[in-house]
Amino acid sequence: MTEEFHGSEKTYPENKILVVKNLVKTYRGMGKPSLKKLNFSVFQNEIFGLLGPNGAGKTTVISIISTLLTPTNGKVTVCGIDTLRYPGRVKKMIGLVPQDIALYSELTGLENLKYFGRLYGLKGKVLKDRIDEYLNLFHLNDKAGKPVYTYSGGIKRRFNLVAGILHKPSILFLDEPTVGVDAQSRNLILEKLGLLARTGTSMIYTTHYMEEAETLCSRIAVMNEGEIVATGRPSHMVKQNPECSNLGDLFLLLTGKNLRD
Repeated sequence: MTEEFHGSEKTYPENKILVVKNLVKTYRGMGKPSLKKLNFSVFQNEIFGLLGPNGAGKTTVISIISTLLTPTNGKVTVCGIDTLRYPGRVKKMIGLVPQDIALYSELTGLENLKYFGRLYGLKGKVLKDRIDEYLNLFHLNDKAGKPVYTYSGGIKRRFNLVAGILHKPSILFLDEPTVGVDAQSRNLILEKLGLLARTGTSMIYTTHYMEEAETLCSRIAVMNEGEIVATGRPSHMVKQNPECSNLGDLFLLLTGKNLRD
């Protein structure tokens, strides 16, 4: 039976925003599946870390959940809605912040946000107020009128993030949102992501920065070769492995030290 979502009638951790069941993906011409019966859930107000080396299957998982890719087998529900049966409804509930900067470089930051806001169906005062809210939140007011190509890496990352959350999604997918930014921008981004989670946006967070996952994510899943090899709270997982002093050590223990690039 499809799990129903009842808004504020349930609170964390009982309320599962996302449920992935027995997810399998085999690409045509490939000898083995890229995803092998994945199972995990994301709760309301949770930042869930999806970690793994290059080629582990993280991008495939996110592409399926966000309805960009069809699974070979398995089921995904977002807020109780089957993503295969009702992709249009699900798309309105999700946000995606890609690793690559998804902004038009010749337009200003403000023009980009107006454009993406209209794509989400926002307009008029609602759109203006939403843009103002996030420009203030991410300290971007003084940069909004300048072309994107003039921005530093940190400013581009912040505008890239705002473009993915203007519609206030129920669940947000973040793919390496702090790559190439300085310590100050990284600190601001992580701080505001924590605030967004506490105020209603659940997240799946992918990163190669283990210290980020250790401090930001309430739970993580470690993927390797299309499978989830461990899941739980980062601190608990590290404590269960006495040979590991931090999440980085545990990650290498679970996935090996062979290069994947």
